[in-house]
Parts: sequence; structure tokens; C-alpha cells
Amino acid sequence: MHVHVRIVHQGQGGGNRVPLRCPHCGQNGTFEPVQNIPDLKVPQHWLGLRKCPNPTCDGQLFIIANDAFVIEKSYPALRIDFDAAGIPERIKKTLSEAITCHAEACYAAGAIMVRRCLEELCEDRQAAGGDLKARIGALRAKVVLPNELFDAMDELRILGNDAAHVEAKVYDSIGEPQVSIALELTKEILKATYQLDTLVKKIQALKGKP
Repeated sequence: MHVHVRIVHQGQGGGNRVPLRCPHCGQNGTFEPVQNIPDLKVPQHWLGLRKCPNPTCDGQLFIIANDAFVIEKSYPALRIDFDAAGIPERIKKTLSEAITCHAEACYAAGAIMVRRCLEELCEDRQAAGGDLKARIGALRAKVVLPNELFDAMDELRILGNDAAHVEAKVYDSIGEPQVSIALELTKEILKATYQLDTLVKKIQALKGKP
């Protein structure tokens, strides 16, 4: 996964500060070089350590960047963020695994885990059926969601099928663009199912009492 970042400061032979989302604490910030540990120049790449600016974190990140200082790999891997509030623990764990697969460029595995998220959502809302397609159909009677999100579930189901079965060829390929969009759609589905009602209740609780 290539993560394009804007160079904040061009140091002498590496030493760049880079704005990133910390894989440790999840906060956005400008990562500084670790003191007294200069970047190492290798053919066509820089190797270096960066430190999270969040003082309660101070998490370190090993980076591999090209000569233009585009980060090509990091350890821990940079991950898509998501708000886990209100999401059942089992579904949250599965989505986290899907995001880890995406971060590590294991895209077929990520698509399969996205499909598993849908299976667990149907199970959580007691939407029964002989297969996932039928369960998604039954889910329409269990939760109130825009039709577009139900259409998205069907696309995610098909993507997961293609990832799991050699003979399934609806999608030409399963790579970073497909799984990235699949994760964004999954987050929207879970937000609409588990989080919007909580947000509405929060704003209602702030109403002035008569």
C-alpha cells in the first residue's frame, strides 16, 4: 500500500517530518524523527523511525520511503480508521481483521472478512435464510436502512464470494481499490445500523427541559 504524504520539512539527507494517522493510538499528527537515530539511505529508499507526537502515546513507526519520501511500507502498517462505538464486539473484531488484511495488502482475505461482517450482522439482527443473499433480504424487515445500503450489502456479498471461490468471476480482480471501497461501505452499513440511533438520542438529551 502506497501512502502519499506531504513533506512538512525537508531535512538534510532524509529526516523528514510526515503527517500520518498513528497506528497505535489512532490520532492524526506530524511524526518526528526519533532523536539520535538518523535515517538510513539504501538504494532508491530511505529507512527510518518516526515517533507519534501524542505525548500519551509516543508510539514508534518504522518506515520505508522512496527517494521522493513517499512512504511505501510501515511497521505497524497504516490502517483505515473506524468508529467502533455501539458495534457488537464480535462484529467489531471481524471488521478490525478485515482492516488489518487491507493494511497488509491481503486483499482477498479482506474481502472474505467483509463478507463475514455481513453474516454476523444478519445473525445479530436474527435475519434468517438459506444463504447470505436470503439473509440480507430478510434483514430488510429487521432494520431500517436506505435501499442503497442493502444494494451495497449484495455487492459486498458477491465480492466476498469471488474472493473465496476460484470459479466465481463477477469482479475482474480483488485488489486495494475494491477492498478499500468495501470497507468504507461496511463502515456506513454498521454506522446506520448501530450508531445513528445513539447519536439521535444524544442530541435529544440536550434539549432544554420545559
